[in-house]
Amino acid sequence: MQKMLRETLEMVDDHLEPKVSSPATKRLYEVSDESPQLSKEKSELFHSIVAKLLYMSKRSRPDIEPVIAFLCTRVSRSDEEDWKKLIRLLSFLKRTKNDARIIGATSLKRLYSWVDASYAVHMDMKGQTGSATSFGRGVIGSKSTKQKINTKSSTESELVGISEYLPYCIWFLYFLEHQGYKLEENVVFQDNKSAILMEKNGRNSCTGNSRHINIRYFFIKDRIKNKEVSVAYCPTEIMLADYFTKPLQGSLFNKFRAVIMGYTDISSVFPPDCLQSEERVGINKFDSAYCEKMSENVKISKNGDVSKNSKKISNIGKKKKKVSNCTHVQNSKGKSWSDVVRTESTNKVESQERNKVSSNVVLNKLVRRNVPDESE
Repeated sequence: MQKMLRETLEMVDDHLEPKVSSPATKRLYEVSDESPQLSKEKSELFHSIVAKLLYMSKRSRPDIEPVIAFLCTRVSRSDEEDWKKLIRLLSFLKRTKNDARIIGATSLKRLYSWVDASYAVHMDMKGQTGSATSFGRGVIGSKSTKQKINTKSSTESELVGISEYLPYCIWFLYFLEHQGYKLEENVVFQDNKSAILMEKNGRNSCTGNSRHINIRYFFIKDRIKNKEVSVAYCPTEIMLADYFTKPLQGSLFNKFRAVIMGYTDISSVFPPDCLQSEERVGINKFDSAYCEKMSENVKISKNGDVSKNSKKISNIGKKKKKVSNCTHVQNSKGKSWSDVVRTESTNKVESQERNKVSSNVVLNKLVRRNVPDESE
C-alpha cells in the first residue's frame, strides 16, 4: 500500500501544497457551473488517481473516505475545481504518508456502530450518510455515501441513512455467529432523538410532517423487536459518523481521525452516561465500568500528526469507578424517564484477558471479506 501511495504522489508531485491541515476544505460539496472542464488527458489522470485512492481508503486510509466519496461522483464530469480538491487531498496524504491503520478488539461480543446524516449538503439538496463500526480500537467498517433521494427534514435524512447502513450491522451479526461468536450487544448510535423514536414505534411516532415517509425505512423497527440490534442516543459532539458526512476541520477533525485510525480508544466517543439515556431504545446490557476504561492514549499534535514516542497509560482505569443503574419508568401519559442511582465501587473493573489471537483472526476476515488481496 505504501508503494501505491508513493507512485500516486509522484504523478502530481509538482502541484502538491506544502502545508495542509485536513484533506478537504469546507467547500468540498460545492460545484461551480462556471469552472472549466478538464482536458481529456487530465480527466483520465483524475479518474485514475481517484480509483487508486478509493482502493487505499478501503484498505488502509479510512480517514480520506469522505473526500473520495465525493470525488468518485465527479470522475465523469471533472473540472478545475475538482482537480484542486484532489490536489489538496494528495497534499494531505503526502504529509501523513507514514500513518498506519490500527484495528483491535476489546471484545468480539460487543459491536458498536455510529450512523449520522447531513441534511441537504449537496448542490441538488440531497443529504450525505456517514457510518462507522468498531470492536474497540479503530474502525473495521465505514461508509460515506450521497443519499439517493431528497428528504424534507433532518429526521427523514437520519431514517434514510440508517436504512442504508443497517444491513451491514446485521451482516456483522450473522458473520460472527458463523465464526462461533454470539454478539451480546449490537448497538447503533444516533444523534437524532426524533429518528430514534420513529425507529422504535414506526408510524405511531409519525406526525403530519412525516406521514409520507416510505414504510421500507421502518424495517429497523422489526430488527429492534427481534433484539438483533438496539439503538442508543449519542450527542452530536461525540458522534463519530459525523466525520463521514462533511469535511470537518480543526480539533474535532483531529479527534475523530485519531479514533478512526485506531490511535485513540473508541470509548472516547461513547456517550457520557454510558448509553443510559432518556431516549434509549432496545435492550442493552452495557456495563458502564467498561465505558470508563481506556487502555491507552496517544497524543495528537495540533496538525494531526501522531508522535511515535508519545504513548502514555491512561489513569482513568486507576480511578474509582461509578456504576450507573438505570430503571425506566412510565407515567400515565406514556412518557419515559430514567431514575439513576449512582453507587461507588472501587474494584469492579473487568479483569478477564481477551483472546487476542482469535480476535485478530476474526478481524482480518472482516476487513478482507469484500476487498481483494494486495497480491492480486
